Amino acid sequence: MTTSPGTAADRRVSALLSALQPSATLAVDSRAKALKAAGENVIGFGAGEPDFPTPAAIVAAAVEACQDPKNHRYTPAAGLPELREAVAVKTRRDSGLVVDASQVLIANGGKHAIANAFAALIDPGDEVIVPAPYWTTYPESAALVGGVPVSIPTDESTGFCVTVDQLEAAWTPQTKVLVFCSPSNPTGAVYDPAQIDAIGAWAAERGVWVLADEIYEHLLYDGAELCSMPARVPALGDRWVVVNGVAKTYAMTGWRVGWMIGPPDVITAATNLQSQITSNVGNISQRAALAAVSGDLTAVDEMRVVFDRRRRTMVSMLNEIDGVTTGVPRGAFYCFPNVTGLLGRSIRGRVAATSAELAEIVIDEVKVALVPGEAFGAPGHFRLSYALGDEDLIEGVSRLKSLFADAG
Repeated sequence: MTTSPGTAADRRVSALLSALQPSATLAVDSRAKALKAAGENVIGFGAGEPDFPTPAAIVAAAVEACQDPKNHRYTPAAGLPELREAVAVKTRRDSGLVVDASQVLIANGGKHAIANAFAALIDPGDEVIVPAPYWTTYPESAALVGGVPVSIPTDESTGFCVTVDQLEAAWTPQTKVLVFCSPSNPTGAVYDPAQIDAIGAWAAERGVWVLADEIYEHLLYDGAELCSMPARVPALGDRWVVVNGVAKTYAMTGWRVGWMIGPPDVITAATNLQSQITSNVGNISQRAALAAVSGDLTAVDEMRVVFDRRRRTMVSMLNEIDGVTTGVPRGAFYCFPNVTGLLGRSIRGRVAATSAELAEIVIDEVKVALVPGEAFGAPGHFRLSYALGDEDLIEGVSRLKSLFADAG
Protein backbone atom coordinates (compact mmCIF):
# COMPACT_ATOMS: atom_id res chain seq x y z
CA MET A 1 0.00 0.00 0.00
CA THR A 2 1.34 3.47 -0.86
CA THR A 3 0.60 6.78 0.75
CA SER A 4 -0.57 9.91 -1.00
CA PRO A 5 1.71 12.95 -1.14
CA GLY A 6 1.16 15.31 1.75
CA THR A 7 -0.25 12.75 4.18
CA ALA A 8 0.96 12.41 7.76
CA ALA A 9 2.89 9.31 6.76
CA ASP A 10 5.10 11.46 4.54
CA ARG A 11 6.43 13.41 7.51
CA ARG A 12 9.49 11.50 8.65
CA VAL A 13 10.08 13.60 11.77
CA SER A 14 7.31 15.15 13.83
CA ALA A 15 6.78 18.91 13.71
CA LEU A 16 7.35 18.98 17.48
CA LEU A 17 10.86 17.56 17.33
CA SER A 18 11.71 19.27 14.07
CA ALA A 19 11.37 22.56 15.92
CA LEU A 20 13.44 21.41 18.91
CA GLN A 21 16.90 22.97 19.15
CA PRO A 22 19.86 20.89 20.32
CA SER A 23 21.60 21.81 23.57
CA ALA A 24 24.07 24.55 22.63
CA THR A 25 26.29 23.84 25.63
CA LEU A 26 26.54 20.14 24.83
CA ALA A 27 27.12 20.94 21.15
CA VAL A 28 30.10 23.15 22.01
CA ASP A 29 31.46 20.52 24.38
CA SER A 30 31.07 17.81 21.73
CA ARG A 31 32.89 19.89 19.14
CA ALA A 32 35.75 20.55 21.55
CA LYS A 33 36.06 16.84 22.35
CA ALA A 34 35.97 15.93 18.65
CA LEU A 35 38.79 18.38 17.91
CA LYS A 36 40.80 16.97 20.81
CA ALA A 37 40.27 13.46 19.49
CA ALA A 38 41.61 14.66 16.14
CA GLY A 39 44.81 15.82 17.82
CA GLU A 40 44.00 19.51 18.24
CA ASN A 41 45.08 21.30 21.42
CA VAL A 42 41.61 22.56 22.33
CA ILE A 43 40.63 24.21 25.58
CA GLY A 44 36.92 23.95 26.30
CA PHE A 45 35.05 26.44 28.45
CA GLY A 46 31.68 25.11 27.29
CA ALA A 47 30.56 22.37 29.65
CA GLY A 48 29.08 23.05 33.08
CA GLU A 49 30.92 20.10 34.57
CA PRO A 50 33.28 19.99 37.56
CA ASP A 51 36.70 18.65 36.62
CA PHE A 52 37.00 16.83 39.95
CA PRO A 53 36.43 13.08 40.29
CA THR A 54 33.39 11.93 42.21
CA PRO A 55 34.42 11.57 45.89
CA ALA A 56 35.87 8.14 46.70
CA ALA A 57 33.28 7.24 49.33
CA ILE A 58 30.48 7.72 46.81
CA VAL A 59 32.24 5.59 44.22
CA ALA A 60 32.84 2.90 46.85
CA ALA A 61 29.12 2.84 47.66
CA ALA A 62 28.37 2.28 43.99
CA VAL A 63 30.91 -0.55 43.74
CA GLU A 64 29.36 -2.25 46.74
CA ALA A 65 25.88 -1.78 45.28
CA CYS A 66 26.93 -3.59 42.11
CA GLN A 67 27.47 -6.76 44.14
CA ASP A 68 23.99 -6.76 45.67
CA PRO A 69 21.47 -8.60 43.46
CA LYS A 70 18.59 -6.45 44.67
CA ASN A 71 20.11 -3.60 42.65
CA HIS A 72 19.89 -5.73 39.51
CA ARG A 73 16.11 -5.45 39.47
CA TYR A 74 13.42 -2.83 38.92
CA THR A 75 12.71 -0.49 41.81
CA PRO A 76 9.81 1.96 42.29
CA ALA A 77 9.48 4.46 39.45
CA ALA A 78 9.68 7.38 41.88
CA GLY A 79 13.03 6.19 43.24
CA LEU A 80 14.45 4.15 46.07
CA PRO A 81 12.41 4.94 49.22
CA GLU A 82 15.58 5.44 51.24
CA LEU A 83 16.95 7.92 48.69
CA ARG A 84 13.71 9.88 48.60
CA GLU A 85 13.81 10.10 52.40
CA ALA A 86 17.48 11.14 52.34
CA VAL A 87 16.72 13.89 49.82
CA ALA A 88 13.91 15.17 52.03
CA VAL A 89 16.29 15.25 55.02
CA LYS A 90 19.04 16.91 52.99
CA THR A 91 16.59 19.55 51.74
CA ARG A 92 15.54 20.43 55.29
CA ARG A 93 19.19 20.61 56.32
CA ASP A 94 20.41 22.79 53.48
CA SER A 95 17.54 25.12 52.60
CA GLY A 96 15.09 24.86 55.47
CA LEU A 97 12.35 23.60 53.17
CA VAL A 98 10.39 20.95 55.09
CA VAL A 99 9.04 18.20 52.84
CA ASP A 100 8.03 14.58 53.14
CA ALA A 101 9.74 11.78 51.24
CA SER A 102 6.49 11.27 49.30
CA GLN A 103 7.01 14.73 47.79
CA VAL A 104 10.31 13.68 46.16
CA LEU A 105 10.63 12.15 42.69
CA ILE A 106 14.07 10.84 41.68
CA ALA A 107 14.76 11.61 38.01
CA ASN A 108 17.46 11.01 35.42
CA GLY A 109 19.32 14.22 36.17
CA GLY A 110 18.16 17.80 36.55
CA LYS A 111 17.02 18.07 32.92
CA HIS A 112 14.65 15.15 33.36
CA ALA A 113 13.30 16.68 36.57
CA ILE A 114 12.59 19.94 34.75
CA ALA A 115 10.89 18.12 31.87
CA ASN A 116 8.76 16.18 34.37
CA ALA A 117 7.79 19.39 36.13
CA PHE A 118 6.72 21.17 32.95
CA ALA A 119 4.77 18.12 31.78
CA ALA A 120 2.93 18.03 35.10
CA LEU A 121 2.13 21.74 35.20
CA ILE A 122 1.74 23.03 31.65
CA ASP A 123 -1.18 22.80 29.24
CA PRO A 124 -0.83 24.01 25.64
CA GLY A 125 -0.89 27.78 25.57
CA ASP A 126 0.20 28.29 29.16
CA GLU A 127 2.93 30.90 29.41
CA VAL A 128 6.22 30.27 31.20
CA ILE A 129 8.24 33.31 32.24
CA VAL A 130 11.95 32.65 31.70
CA PRO A 131 14.27 35.51 32.73
CA ALA A 132 17.20 35.86 30.35
CA PRO A 133 20.04 34.99 30.29
CA TYR A 134 18.59 31.52 30.87
CA TRP A 135 19.83 27.96 30.77
CA THR A 136 19.18 26.70 27.25
CA THR A 137 16.93 23.84 28.38
CA TYR A 138 14.20 25.91 30.06
CA PRO A 139 12.40 27.34 27.00
CA GLU A 140 12.86 24.21 24.88
CA SER A 141 11.54 21.92 27.61
CA ALA A 142 8.52 24.17 28.19
CA ALA A 143 7.77 24.32 24.47
CA LEU A 144 7.87 20.53 24.19
CA VAL A 145 4.66 20.28 26.22
CA GLY A 146 2.96 23.16 24.46
CA GLY A 147 4.05 25.91 26.80
CA VAL A 148 4.83 29.39 25.52
CA PRO A 149 8.19 30.65 26.83
CA VAL A 150 8.17 34.37 27.64
CA SER A 151 11.69 35.73 27.90
CA ILE A 152 12.44 38.78 30.06
CA PRO A 153 15.84 40.32 29.29
CA THR A 154 18.15 41.34 32.11
CA ASP A 155 21.60 42.85 31.91
CA GLU A 156 24.61 44.02 33.87
CA SER A 157 22.74 47.05 35.25
CA THR A 158 20.70 44.79 37.55
CA GLY A 159 23.36 42.14 38.00
CA PHE A 160 21.36 39.95 35.59
CA CYS A 161 18.49 39.79 38.08
CA VAL A 162 14.88 40.22 36.99
CA THR A 163 12.76 42.80 38.82
CA VAL A 164 9.19 42.62 40.07
CA ASP A 165 8.27 45.46 37.70
CA GLN A 166 9.51 43.41 34.75
CA LEU A 167 7.60 40.36 35.92
CA GLU A 168 4.42 42.38 36.33
CA ALA A 169 4.83 43.83 32.83
CA ALA A 170 5.22 40.32 31.39
CA TRP A 171 2.26 38.82 33.27
CA THR A 172 -0.90 37.87 31.38
CA PRO A 173 -3.90 35.72 32.34
CA GLN A 174 -2.11 32.87 30.55
CA THR A 175 0.98 33.05 32.79
CA LYS A 176 1.33 29.75 34.65
CA VAL A 177 4.98 29.33 35.75
CA LEU A 178 7.98 31.47 36.63
CA VAL A 179 11.36 29.77 36.24
CA PHE A 180 13.72 30.97 38.96
CA CYS A 181 17.40 30.00 39.15
CA SER A 182 19.75 31.34 41.83
CA PRO A 183 22.69 30.91 41.65
CA SER A 184 22.24 31.35 37.94
CA ASN A 185 23.43 29.42 34.95
CA PRO A 186 24.81 31.11 32.81
CA THR A 187 25.63 34.34 34.66
CA GLY A 188 26.54 33.26 38.19
CA ALA A 189 24.07 35.87 39.47
CA VAL A 190 22.71 35.38 42.99
CA TYR A 191 19.52 37.05 44.17
CA ASP A 192 19.61 38.70 47.58
CA PRO A 193 17.07 37.58 50.22
CA ALA A 194 15.04 40.78 49.80
CA GLN A 195 14.80 40.22 46.04
CA ILE A 196 13.68 36.63 46.57
CA ASP A 197 11.05 37.71 49.08
CA ALA A 198 9.69 40.35 46.70
CA ILE A 199 9.54 38.01 43.70
CA GLY A 200 7.97 35.29 45.79
CA ALA A 201 5.34 37.70 47.09
CA TRP A 202 4.56 38.78 43.51
CA ALA A 203 4.17 35.16 42.37
CA ALA A 204 1.92 34.40 45.35
CA GLU A 205 -0.26 37.43 44.66
CA ARG A 206 -0.59 36.54 40.98
CA GLY A 207 -1.12 32.83 41.62
CA VAL A 208 1.92 31.97 39.49
CA TRP A 209 3.76 28.71 40.08
CA VAL A 210 7.49 28.95 40.79
CA LEU A 211 9.86 26.37 39.35
CA ALA A 212 13.01 26.87 41.45
CA ASP A 213 16.19 25.36 40.03
CA GLU A 214 18.56 24.96 43.00
CA ILE A 215 21.25 22.80 41.39
CA TYR A 216 24.02 25.31 42.27
CA GLU A 217 22.82 25.88 45.84
CA HIS A 218 26.21 25.24 47.47
CA LEU A 219 28.41 27.13 45.00
CA LEU A 220 28.28 30.59 46.57
CA TYR A 221 31.03 33.17 47.11
CA ASP A 222 31.67 36.57 48.70
CA GLY A 223 29.14 36.04 51.47
CA ALA A 224 26.21 35.24 49.19
CA GLU A 225 23.42 33.41 51.02
CA LEU A 226 21.72 30.13 50.23
CA CYS A 227 18.02 31.04 49.94
CA SER A 228 15.22 28.77 48.74
CA MET A 229 12.17 30.75 47.64
CA PRO A 230 9.60 28.12 48.68
CA ALA A 231 11.18 28.03 52.14
CA ARG A 232 11.35 31.81 52.50
CA VAL A 233 7.92 32.66 51.08
CA PRO A 234 5.17 30.62 52.79
CA ALA A 235 2.59 32.66 50.86
CA LEU A 236 3.43 30.58 47.78
CA GLY A 237 1.41 27.83 49.44
CA ASP A 238 1.68 24.70 47.33
CA ARG A 239 2.37 26.46 44.01
CA TRP A 240 6.04 25.62 43.72
CA VAL A 241 8.37 22.90 42.46
CA VAL A 242 12.07 22.57 43.32
CA VAL A 243 14.52 20.77 41.05
CA ASN A 244 17.99 19.76 42.18
CA GLY A 245 20.50 16.93 41.91
CA VAL A 246 23.92 15.58 42.75
CA ALA A 247 25.69 16.65 39.54
CA LYS A 248 27.30 19.94 40.57
CA THR A 249 27.59 19.55 44.36
CA TYR A 250 29.28 16.16 44.27
CA ALA A 251 30.93 16.19 40.81
CA MET A 252 28.51 13.51 39.61
CA THR A 253 27.37 14.81 36.23
CA GLY A 254 27.74 11.39 34.60
CA TRP A 255 25.75 9.50 37.24
CA ARG A 256 22.49 11.12 36.07
CA VAL A 257 20.57 11.58 39.30
CA GLY A 258 18.37 14.57 39.96
CA TRP A 259 15.08 15.11 41.72
CA MET A 260 11.88 17.09 41.70
CA ILE A 261 10.13 18.17 44.91
CA GLY A 262 6.60 19.50 44.97
CA PRO A 263 3.03 19.11 46.19
CA PRO A 264 1.65 15.54 46.28
CA ASP A 265 -0.69 15.85 43.30
CA VAL A 266 2.06 17.21 41.03
CA ILE A 267 4.55 14.57 42.17
CA THR A 268 1.99 11.82 41.61
CA ALA A 269 1.32 13.06 38.08
CA ALA A 270 5.04 13.33 37.29
CA THR A 271 5.66 9.86 38.74
CA ASN A 272 2.96 8.41 36.51
CA LEU A 273 4.64 10.03 33.53
CA GLN A 274 8.06 8.73 34.52
CA SER A 275 6.64 5.23 34.98
CA GLN A 276 5.65 5.27 31.31
CA ILE A 277 8.75 7.01 29.92
CA THR A 278 11.80 5.75 31.82
CA SER A 279 10.69 3.93 34.97
CA ASN A 280 13.30 4.09 37.74
CA VAL A 281 16.71 5.72 37.57
CA GLY A 282 19.58 3.21 37.44
CA ASN A 283 19.86 1.62 40.87
CA ILE A 284 23.64 1.83 41.12
CA SER A 285 23.48 5.57 40.47
CA GLN A 286 20.72 5.88 43.07
CA ARG A 287 22.86 4.07 45.64
CA ALA A 288 25.74 6.42 44.85
CA ALA A 289 23.42 9.40 45.23
CA LEU A 290 22.22 8.03 48.57
CA ALA A 291 25.81 7.99 49.82
CA ALA A 292 26.29 11.53 48.54
CA VAL A 293 23.25 13.22 50.07
CA SER A 294 23.53 11.24 53.32
CA GLY A 295 27.11 12.41 53.82
CA ASP A 296 28.53 15.78 54.77
CA LEU A 297 29.51 18.66 52.50
CA THR A 298 33.28 18.33 52.87
CA ALA A 299 33.78 17.56 49.19
CA VAL A 300 31.84 20.57 47.95
CA ASP A 301 33.58 22.82 50.47
CA GLU A 302 36.93 21.74 49.03
CA MET A 303 35.74 22.23 45.45
CA ARG A 304 34.32 25.65 46.26
CA VAL A 305 37.71 26.89 47.46
CA VAL A 306 39.22 25.91 44.11
CA PHE A 307 36.32 27.35 42.12
CA ASP A 308 36.64 30.61 44.03
CA ARG A 309 40.32 30.89 43.12
CA ARG A 310 39.58 30.18 39.47
CA ARG A 311 36.67 32.64 39.52
CA ARG A 312 38.89 35.49 40.66
CA THR A 313 41.60 34.56 38.18
CA MET A 314 39.18 34.44 35.24
CA VAL A 315 37.47 37.72 36.12
CA SER A 316 40.80 39.49 36.44
CA MET A 317 42.17 38.12 33.17
CA LEU A 318 38.99 38.77 31.17
CA ASN A 319 38.83 42.38 32.29
CA GLU A 320 42.37 42.91 30.99
CA ILE A 321 41.16 42.26 27.43
CA ASP A 322 40.28 45.35 25.42
CA GLY A 323 36.67 45.08 24.33
CA VAL A 324 35.66 42.62 27.08
CA THR A 325 34.01 43.48 30.41
CA THR A 326 32.69 41.17 33.09
CA GLY A 327 31.25 41.55 36.53
CA VAL A 328 32.09 39.27 39.43
CA PRO A 329 29.77 36.24 39.62
CA ARG A 330 28.70 35.33 43.15
CA GLY A 331 27.62 31.76 42.43
CA ALA A 332 27.84 28.67 40.22
CA PHE A 333 31.03 28.34 38.12
CA TYR A 334 30.53 30.64 35.15
CA CYS A 335 31.60 34.05 33.96
CA PHE A 336 29.36 35.84 31.47
CA PRO A 337 31.45 38.60 29.91
CA ASN A 338 30.11 41.26 27.57
CA VAL A 339 32.00 41.09 24.25
CA THR A 340 30.10 43.72 22.26
CA GLY A 341 33.27 45.81 22.25
CA LEU A 342 34.81 43.27 19.88
CA LEU A 343 31.96 43.12 17.39
CA GLY A 344 32.55 44.83 14.08
CA ARG A 345 36.33 44.82 14.55
CA SER A 346 38.80 43.00 12.34
CA ILE A 347 40.24 39.93 14.04
CA ARG A 348 42.89 38.27 11.90
CA GLY A 349 41.10 39.51 8.85
CA ARG A 350 37.65 38.37 9.99
CA VAL A 351 34.82 40.52 11.32
CA ALA A 352 32.07 39.23 13.62
CA ALA A 353 28.69 40.92 13.72
CA THR A 354 27.41 38.72 16.56
CA SER A 355 28.82 36.89 19.56
CA ALA A 356 27.94 33.61 17.81
CA GLU A 357 30.15 34.58 14.86
CA LEU A 358 32.86 35.70 17.27
CA ALA A 359 32.78 32.31 18.99
CA GLU A 360 33.39 30.67 15.61
CA ILE A 361 36.42 32.87 15.02
CA VAL A 362 37.76 31.98 18.47
CA ILE A 363 37.59 28.23 18.00
CA ASP A 364 38.93 28.41 14.46
CA GLU A 365 41.84 30.69 15.25
CA VAL A 366 43.00 29.73 18.75
CA LYS A 367 41.14 26.47 19.46
CA VAL A 368 39.19 27.77 22.44
CA ALA A 369 35.59 26.53 22.75
CA LEU A 370 33.03 28.68 24.52
CA VAL A 371 29.28 29.22 24.29
CA PRO A 372 27.92 32.43 22.72
CA GLY A 373 25.24 34.41 24.50
CA GLU A 374 22.67 33.72 21.78
CA ALA A 375 22.25 30.24 23.30
CA PHE A 376 21.07 31.85 26.54
CA GLY A 377 18.87 34.57 25.07
CA ALA A 378 21.58 37.19 25.64
CA PRO A 379 23.49 38.09 22.45
CA GLY A 380 26.72 39.98 22.85
CA HIS A 381 28.10 37.76 25.59
CA PHE A 382 30.09 34.58 26.09
CA ARG A 383 29.65 31.99 28.81
CA LEU A 384 32.91 30.59 30.12
CA SER A 385 32.94 27.83 32.73
CA TYR A 386 35.76 27.94 35.26
CA ALA A 387 35.15 24.30 36.20
CA LEU A 388 38.33 23.25 34.46
CA GLY A 389 41.97 22.95 35.51
CA ASP A 390 43.86 26.10 36.53
CA GLU A 391 46.49 25.69 33.83
CA ASP A 392 43.90 25.22 31.10
CA LEU A 393 41.92 28.21 32.38
CA ILE A 394 44.95 30.50 32.26
CA GLU A 395 46.08 29.19 28.89
CA GLY A 396 42.60 29.50 27.40
CA VAL A 397 42.00 33.08 28.51
CA SER A 398 45.56 33.97 27.48
CA ARG A 399 44.77 32.74 23.98
CA LEU A 400 41.71 34.98 23.92
CA LYS A 401 43.78 37.95 25.04
CA SER A 402 46.36 37.27 22.34
CA LEU A 403 43.71 36.84 19.65
CA PHE A 404 41.89 40.06 20.52
CA ALA A 405 45.02 42.15 21.18
CA ASP A 406 45.27 43.36 17.59
CA ALA A 407 41.56 43.70 16.87
CA GLY A 408 41.16 46.65 14.55
